[in-house]
Amino acid sequence: MPFLKRPQTTEPPVKLWDKKAQKCGPHHTVYSVNGDQYTGEWMDNKKHGKGTQVWKKTGMIYDGDWRCGKREGYGTLSKTDPQTKEYVRVYIGSWRNDKKEGAGTYFYSPSAFYEGQWKEDQRSGWGQMQYENGELYEGDWLKDKHHGQGLLLLANGNRFVGTWSDGQKNGHGKFFYLDRGQLYEGFWVDGVAKCGTMSDFGREAAVRPTVYPIPKVCLQDSQAVLIDARAYFTEDKEKSTETTIPNHTVARQYVL
Repeated sequence: MPFLKRPQTTEPPVKLWDKKAQKCGPHHTVYSVNGDQYTGEWMDNKKHGKGTQVWKKTGMIYDGDWRCGKREGYGTLSKTDPQTKEYVRVYIGSWRNDKKEGAGTYFYSPSAFYEGQWKEDQRSGWGQMQYENGELYEGDWLKDKHHGQGLLLLANGNRFVGTWSDGQKNGHGKFFYLDRGQLYEGFWVDGVAKCGTMSDFGREAAVRPTVYPIPKVCLQDSQAVLIDARAYFTEDKEKSTETTIPNHTVARQYVL
């Protein structure tokens, strides 16, 4: 009678052993072959509940909530400081599907941090960003860029408040030159002021006020000039391929 060989399994032995182990509930530290380690709760052989994960290669550590093997809920991400060899916080807040999502604070450096809303690992929603150069932005974000209504406070005290799009000033806004006592209000396109009015604002309290106040410009209908110019630049942005210039171009010379 011929001898029949039993078909061999395609899975390596280590996976079979892991299936037999079937980690579930609280466990002591579990080590991986690459040096990573996890201490916490399991369910159906996946990290689930409260737990701490250490990644040896990157020196990162996560302590918080897990769901079906992924970070989800509230948790803290830290990294090893190369000088002190101690853990410093990188992110504190909400997670979903192993990504930053919801409210959280990210520390870029000791002097730069973002506090606000996240979506799929990107700053999206309302948030406040403190930059290393002393600038501060507070307002709306979309995919890691200023987008919507926001306030930019410069290190010298000057500030811009208005509309942003794709990380640049776009639309109506006001730029306060508090150091010299002036206010520019107008319309921006891709970070460039296109049309608006400049007026004195707080010259008495300015650090370096202008020598003379801005003289009054007399136009028969200044608002009509601004509306006309704003409409042109809005249309020009939507139709960037258009090269012809309307007849009201000369009128825009008087708005500044």
